[in-house]
Amino acid sequence: MHDNKPFNQSRRRLAGSYAAVMGIILSLCGVTAYQMLAYAHWQAITQELKSVSGTLHDNLESKLMQPGQLSAAVEQALPGLCIIGKNCTNQPSDRHILGIVRQGDYYIRFLDQSGRVVAVLGQPPKGLPIYLQQEQQTLKTQTGTRYHQISLLLKATDRSPWGYMQIGRSLKEYDDHLALLKLLGLLGLPIAMLLVGAASWGLAGLAMQPIYQSYKQMQQFTADAAHELRTPVAAIRAIVEATRDSNPLTEQEAQATLAGIERQNTRLAHLIQDLLLLSRMEQNTLTTTQHPCCLNELVEDVVESLSVLEIAAHVKLLTQIQVFEPLYVMGDENQLCRLVSNLITNALQYTPANGKVTVILERADQYARISVQDTGIGIAPEEQSRIFERFYRVNSDRSRHTGGAGLGLAIARAIAQAHHGTLSVSSELDQGSLFTLALPLIFFSLETLKP
Repeated sequence: MHDNKPFNQSRRRLAGSYAAVMGIILSLCGVTAYQMLAYAHWQAITQELKSVSGTLHDNLESKLMQPGQLSAAVEQALPGLCIIGKNCTNQPSDRHILGIVRQGDYYIRFLDQSGRVVAVLGQPPKGLPIYLQQEQQTLKTQTGTRYHQISLLLKATDRSPWGYMQIGRSLKEYDDHLALLKLLGLLGLPIAMLLVGAASWGLAGLAMQPIYQSYKQMQQFTADAAHELRTPVAAIRAIVEATRDSNPLTEQEAQATLAGIERQNTRLAHLIQDLLLLSRMEQNTLTTTQHPCCLNELVEDVVESLSVLEIAAHVKLLTQIQVFEPLYVMGDENQLCRLVSNLITNALQYTPANGKVTVILERADQYARISVQDTGIGIAPEEQSRIFERFYRVNSDRSRHTGGAGLGLAIARAIAQAHHGTLSVSSELDQGSLFTLALPLIFFSLETLKP
């Protein structure tokens, strides 16, 4: 496929389509994963803030006496709390008594009802705006750092409004995490696309391989068919030209000329019929009439009809019926006869003089098995998988010596497959070959066979 431009172009287009589709899928998956991670992280932050603020709210409301004023009990409960207007020289504690707020991550602001800051815990960022109307806010400082905070209304012990508590935390860790995910996505996507592109090129090659092999087989078939058709056409042309140059023709010469043309025309007609038969079988367009066929009678009839070839080839043709009851299969009797005839004819042609061809009929479970064993020249192991291909020849001179076109075994396998059977070969060089046909049996009582 490397030297075939149309297939390479198709492979590039197919690989490009694979890569484009996978790129879209990876991008969508990456964006979806990013959004899901961002949402999950954000929900975790929000739930944590709600939990902290709810815990503080419930614990502090019982300690608030006067609106806008923090009692000593509150200061004791929140070590490090800085009251606005007092000297806050002590360093704030790393943790308050509930073990929740960490210095640097969280801050707490207490505001009176007018929105004036009364006290702070932690280090609230400078310039952070104050919103009292919304429960949750996401705020940004002038330096670009984002904070998320929750504002809760506090009530004194007499249930009168005390003021507000705002608890928030920095989103720098969250934003840095999302920025890292974006960076990994931006860097990982091109690398992933390179890997996808390489994989797509390989997968496109695998996908195109059967098509390319079919294309090569079609090319080879076209070349072989043209060669086989050209041979009788060239012979007819040569006979006609030779006849034209002979003037006048005797009656004997005219008869010889007509006989030669008829012979080549017959060969041409047989070749065309075989090609049409193979084509119709492969397309399942061949109309056949299937009915129960007795293989015992079929084998005997075929062997008897080929006795002339047996005598001409000086090869002994034997029959072994290794069953005691008739074996019936459902099929087209003419096609099955041609199948068995092709196998026997092939064995006779490639068995030297004084050799032996044995046709065996036996039963194997639910199948009838017809074996054609010869003592011929054999077939090399590397060629056994190809002998059922159209026009394939183990010997390049096969057509010249035997008159065949290389279609006999291809037709035999096609007929076997059309009858839901199998055709296989086992052979060794100079040891002969064994062709085995297995066909599914049909079973019925003898009463159904009576007229």
